[in-house]
Amino acid sequence: MEAKLKYLEFIQNIITRMNTNSFIIKGWAVTLVSALFALAAKDINIKFVFISYLALPLFWLIDGFFLSQERQYRSLYEKVRVLDNKAVDFNMKTKEFNLGKNMWCSSIFSTTLLIFYGLLMVIICLVCFLLRS
Repeated sequence: MEAKLKYLEFIQNIITRMNTNSFIIKGWAVTLVSALFALAAKDINIKFVFISYLALPLFWLIDGFFLSQERQYRSLYEKVRVLDNKAVDFNMKTKEFNLGKNMWCSSIFSTTLLIFYGLLMVIICLVCFLLRS
């Protein structure tokens, strides 16, 4: 029983790390977009807005990767949770869980990421429009 709890703890630590990475990526995305907006407004230079428009999808892809990894480890956690104590092998491979909503492309278009990054894209477009006026 103790081995199974330790195994679940290892998996939970990875899930927490992936979640933290995702949070940090979102923070960097907002920071970069805000800084580029400030530069664009200061110099009335729309090129800074275009840079943020190009950089944001990269953050979106990286965030989707972390979400995909987190989902795969959550699936591993669920599998281990119901395992018999004697079947615990401390295997951390998640390849078998890379299906459906756990896949990278599915994670990129998850509701939460679509709303977050979609809203940032809309804001970038609005700022671009306002600076051109």
